[in-house]
Order: sequence, then structure tokens, then C-alpha cells
Amino acid sequence: MSFMFLPIDYDDWSAINKPNLSEKDYNSFVVGNVNVMKEIAKKEAKTIHIDGYVGADFEHFVKELVVYLDKKYTLINMNEYTMSQENIDELTKECLPDASEEDPIKLFGKLYDGDLIDLYDQNKLKELKKSVNSNKKVIIFGHGSTLKDLLTKDSLIVYLDVSPKNTAVRSREKKYKNIGDYEHRQFNELMRRNYYVDFELVIKHRTELLKKHIVDYYVDANFVEKYKMFPMESLANVFNSVALQPFRCKPVYLEGIWGGEFIRKIRNLPKEMSNNIAWIFEFIPMEVSIVFDIKGEKFETPFATFLKYCGKEIMGEKAYESFNGYFPIRFNYDDTWHSDGNMSIQVHPGKDVTISKYGEHGSQDEAYYIIATGHNAKTYIGFKDDTDTQEFMELAEKSQKEELDIDYTKYVNAEESIPGKQFMIPAGTIHSSGRNQLILELGSLTIGSYTYKIYDYNRKDKNGNKRPIHLKMAKEVLKYERNGSWVRENLSVEPKLIKESNAFKEYIVGDCDKMYFQTARIELITKGLYVGNNKNQFTTITVVDGESIVVYDKKHPNRKYNLNFLEIATIPSTIEEYVIENTGYQPVVVHKAYLKNNFEQFI
Repeated sequence: MSFMFLPIDYDDWSAINKPNLSEKDYNSFVVGNVNVMKEIAKKEAKTIHIDGYVGADFEHFVKELVVYLDKKYTLINMNEYTMSQENIDELTKECLPDASEEDPIKLFGKLYDGDLIDLYDQNKLKELKKSVNSNKKVIIFGHGSTLKDLLTKDSLIVYLDVSPKNTAVRSREKKYKNIGDYEHRQFNELMRRNYYVDFELVIKHRTELLKKHIVDYYVDANFVEKYKMFPMESLANVFNSVALQPFRCKPVYLEGIWGGEFIRKIRNLPKEMSNNIAWIFEFIPMEVSIVFDIKGEKFETPFATFLKYCGKEIMGEKAYESFNGYFPIRFNYDDTWHSDGNMSIQVHPGKDVTISKYGEHGSQDEAYYIIATGHNAKTYIGFKDDTDTQEFMELAEKSQKEELDIDYTKYVNAEESIPGKQFMIPAGTIHSSGRNQLILELGSLTIGSYTYKIYDYNRKDKNGNKRPIHLKMAKEVLKYERNGSWVRENLSVEPKLIKESNAFKEYIVGDCDKMYFQTARIELITKGLYVGNNKNQFTTITVVDGESIVVYDKKHPNRKYNLNFLEIATIPSTIEEYVIENTGYQPVVVHKAYLKNNFEQFI
């Protein structure tokens, strides 16, 4: 799934993972359109199925493939076998309600609970099945080409996968339509339908194909001018190899009205990129991809594909089963450093709302870890002690209607932002990241983004449109009793030393009795070492101060990853004990996130 509306079309290739493969696997890797097409054509299959992720350019792929095939092949486009657009709209209307009063730009909906086959005309599929079972040679392409009833013992299955970022960019550029649509929808409407219907069904179908081991060839279709392909058996070995070592995902950059400059400067990003880089999706599991170095070539696949194949190895069996195969923590940066304003004042819903109303998987809890600050940086969290919360909400409503500014500082509690400070933000807590800081944001399992804006300073987006406010929904989930005193006692704990040596100190910095994950800070001296234990689960680490580290499996030191400042790696459950070694010329601080031992009590 993906809910990226404003990704910047930029590829950051700094996150590269190196699998350990046999010569046979390396030799099975095919690069370049001509070579890919010739390899598929060699199989001389009676029926070729070309399926793939949302955004895959099926027509382009098939056009190149037929050049190398027997001309007797009949082409079958699955777009001709869907239900009508009107029937699909009727089928999915409860997932995409028109509730403009509470959701002014139609952002929210409910995940469709069904299967990909639901979007197809069953009578047409029966006729198609007859064609497949005839003596004709056919190429079936498009979503649904690998539906169960269309497969035969002679089927050759090719899967075209595309990263969530590239899918969002192609959506914005109107390079494809929603399944069954006759024409392009407006971008926001298209992405909403994608998230709650198309992505959900296509990912579910992709997972089934992978679990049943029926894909023959898997294609990195992110760049139509240069396809890259693995036989699925060899790609499985790539996945299994990387699941034994620390890995890093490819970051995605998104613009926003309050975006800052910290990440741009640290990573030396191109000046022609947007000057409002607000979010850096460093490791939001359903939004990012993972890149493998295969003999110097970059092979990219959605992280979700990797996770569905090796989820138990990555997360640990207990976590994998408990979270239904979804990675349970997300990580991104919110950058307001040297920006003109704060994030919106907002609140997120708990699991009672996200599950019943949106069909999601759990509460939207968050956490802010302060990494860097400029002058007067603050984090807004909770209401002020003894303030009139209802007065604030009434003013927010008046502001929404009349565009009047509010002195929000009279009502919303502000905490000084100090590097190293962790704020836990359980659902229902009013909060905002203030201007002039970089924070590491962690979040719980909700796959979408359910941010109810309460006050947004009457700002307009870059197109001059008023930004949406969600007061009706916010009022339903706000915990008005969470004031500054409660925040300082429950959400912003003093660091607690739990482990130390001559080389390091480890502190618990984030612990809240309403959330299933916990955070720690490891302070390493120059050239210091730290040894940690995964306890049959995973650990995700971030270099939040200092220059660089290497993290590796204590038993197998060659299974390692080198991380620089602000880079994030996950240490999979396959590693029992791991070592973090400071490789820089100065002390280093590592942020560590992991599931609580009793995490099941919180989900």
C-alpha cells in the first residue's frame, strides 16, 4: 500500500544491500530489455501471464516481448474483463464515502475486504477461461492475469513489480488509471481509490502468488528503458540471504508546506529539489523499497514484497503472527529546521476508530525523538494545565470558518526541544512538531495516515488551496485531560540507565504504558563496541549523532551494514546477538527501537 501524495521524483541510491549468492544465482540475473525478452521467449510457453503491481506498464512490456515471440500468440488485455467502472464504484462505495463535512478533500475511507477477482465480470472470465484452455497460444497481461481459474499446467508467469514511490509518481503523471476505469480520475481521488481498494487487492494477490511459489520470473519494472529480471527461485535466495543480515531501505522524500533544510544539507541533495522537504520516509515499511547490489547493478523491489517472502525471518515468528505479517513500527523524519512554521496542531485516532471506521490494523500511536534543533525550537504536546480546552476548540472552529488566527500557545502545552529527548504520543494526544528542528518520528501499525488537523495557522498549500481541517473527527478522539503535567509524568520520561561498560551507556528513553514499542539510546565512545540481543525479534537502529557505525551479527561478522549519520537499519530476528561498532572519529549516539516483551497486550 502507499499513501504518498507528494513524493519527490528523486532516487537516493545510498541504501544498497549486498546478498551472498551462488554463481548460479548471479548468472540467472538478466539485465536489459532485449535480454529479458529473449529469456522469456526461450521458454516457448503456450500461455504467458504478465501480472504486476499498480503502476506497471503492461502494454510497454508486452509490446517489447512480442518482437521475440512466435507471431501466433494472441494478446489478451485484462482491462477488457473487469466489471464496468459504474459497477466497481457501486461495489466499493462504502469504502469511499462522500463525507465532505468531516473529510473536506476526501482523504479517508475504509479498506476493501475482498479479493481481486471481485472487480472482474464473472461471465467474461468464463469465456476467457475457454480461450486459455483452447489450443491457441496466448499472452494475458494486466492485473488479474494470474487469477486462479486462468492458470494451467502450461502457464508461464511473469510479475512486474514497481516501488511505491514510482507508483505514486506515475499516478501523478496520469500514466495509468484505477482498475476498471475508462478515464483518469483527479489525482487525490485516484490515490484514495488506490489506497483503499486497488493497492489492497493487488498486494493481497501478489502475496498469494509469492506464498504459493508460482511466479516464474520476477521483473524490476521501475525503469521501462531497463528491465531487470530474476527467476523467482534465485530472487528467493536474494531475499533469504539479506534476511540474515542488517539491512537498510531506500528513502523517499516528500514536500510539505512546513518543510525544512536539515536533511537536504546533510545528504547534499540536489538544489533543484523542492525547497520544502517536509517528510523523509526513511523506513515506512509499506512506502519504501529495498535495493540489492547484483554484480554492480541495482535491483529494486518494494520492501513489502521482501517482507511478505521473509517476514518470519525478519520480524520473528511471534511478531509476524501477531501483526498479521505487517512490520509493526514505521520510521520517518519530520524536518522543520529553518522553515517558516510548525506542523499543524493535530491528533490521531486510537484502534477503536481505526479498526471499525477504516478497516485498519491498530491504533495510530507515534513518538518524536529530537535529533537537532535551531533557536527556540519547541514540541507541542498535550494541553496546558488549567486551560480552557473547549474554548480552544471553539476558536479553532471559528478560525476554520473565518480564517482568524488563534494564539494557540495559550492552550497547547509546549516543551523545550532538546536533542536526545523522546516524546511518546499515544493516540488521542494533541501535538505538533514546532519549527526549527529535525525529529525522528516513529509510528505504530496503521498503514495509512489518519491525521486529524485541529489548527493549521490558516495556511494554504502551494496551489493556493486552503488546507483541510478535521475538527469533527478530532473532537471524537481527543483526550482533553492529557495536559502538560500528565505529559511530563507519562510521555517524556527521564532517561533510565540500564546497561553500561567502559565503551558505552544505554538508556531507556521512551516507554509508555499505552504503546507496544519501546526506545533506547546507546552512547558509544570513539571506537566503542556495544553488544545487543534481539530476543527472537527485530531491532531497528538509527545513527542520531556522530559520524558512522557498522552493525553486524556477532556469530557471522561478515553479515554487516555500515551506517552513516541519520541512516536507519533493521537487525532481523535471524541475528541473535549483534554488535554495534563506532567507526567514526568521534563519539556516536544510536537510537534503538524494539517491541516490548509483552507487546501482545497492547494490540
